[in-house]
Amino acid sequence: MLRHATTSAAKSKTASPNGLTIRNKGGNPEVRIALERFATWVLANYDFPIPVPVYLYPSHYLITITGERVASSFFAPDDPDDTPYIRIATGDYPSLKKEIGRDNALASFINSMSHQIIYYRQWIRTGQFEDESSVARKAVKMLRQYEKTVDRP
Repeated sequence: MLRHATTSAAKSKTASPNGLTIRNKGGNPEVRIALERFATWVLANYDFPIPVPVYLYPSHYLITITGERVASSFFAPDDPDDTPYIRIATGDYPSLKKEIGRDNALASFINSMSHQIIYYRQWIRTGQFEDESSVARKAVKMLRQYEKTVDRP
């Protein structure tokens, strides 16, 4: 099961040290552990020339700057002094776990994070975003590559 993800505005970037960090804002601890493991793999396989924190929240959804309800989002700032960031809502993990099982539920959160990483990478490269179906395909491809390296999420 894949969770919906979206993006926010984008344009400029600034150079700074590499980085992808998980910052827990009360998010589900099982999801946090799985995403930290995924982040370690991502850092070993992809460059992050501009640090991007990933904030985990306990809510079932997030509200974007455009007012949309989403499971995850990427914010790409127009101001080069601002930091891009990824947000992921983790509040629906217990119900997803009950409905589709632990591994599939965690994979859905990993897919949400990979979705937002694809947006980040597009922003870094071009400042533009591809269509949603292209981003979704690339996110699943990243998830499948990661799956080959672990026994379970």
